[in-house]
Amino acid sequence: GDTWHLDELFVKIRGRQQYLWRAVDEDGDVIDILVQSRRNRRAAIRFFRKLLKGQGCVPRRLITDKLRSYPAAHRSVVRGPLQDKYANNRAEVSHQPTGQRERQMRRFKSAAHAQRFLSVHGPVQNLFRVGRYLLRAVHHRLLRTQPFRVWHEVTCV
Repeated sequence: GDTWHLDELFVKIRGRQQYLWRAVDEDGDVIDILVQSRRNRRAAIRFFRKLLKGQGCVPRRLITDKLRSYPAAHRSVVRGPLQDKYANNRAEVSHQPTGQRERQMRRFKSAAHAQRFLSVHGPVQNLFRVGRYLLRAVHHRLLRTQPFRVWHEVTCV
């Protein structure tokens, strides 16, 4: 999609507060994730550059919360409209599976561990998450079986 939702989440790793930056597209698919120790302008610039390098295109709209680091980084990296406030629910909701997974794993052991795990967990979750409300039951079952078939082929189960 050409609308991206950006948000950050506080994560405790070994007693130190880290920030999990996440970009989600308009369909709720995770685009990119970055774990950093800071939440300032330089951290936001680093996240924007990583995001744009990975996607290869600039979004039509960026939607963020009211963190002051975003406009500062946005001016120096991306040239386009930045919208904020109240429209960022999609990014907030995308943090829920991460929190559930983190509790199951009994927290992350290091920032590198969190980055490795979440960089894989996001795209794999996109594969298995199908918008049920948009589909008939037959199509939903078909779309659910295809990812599982691919997953079994890749993992050789």
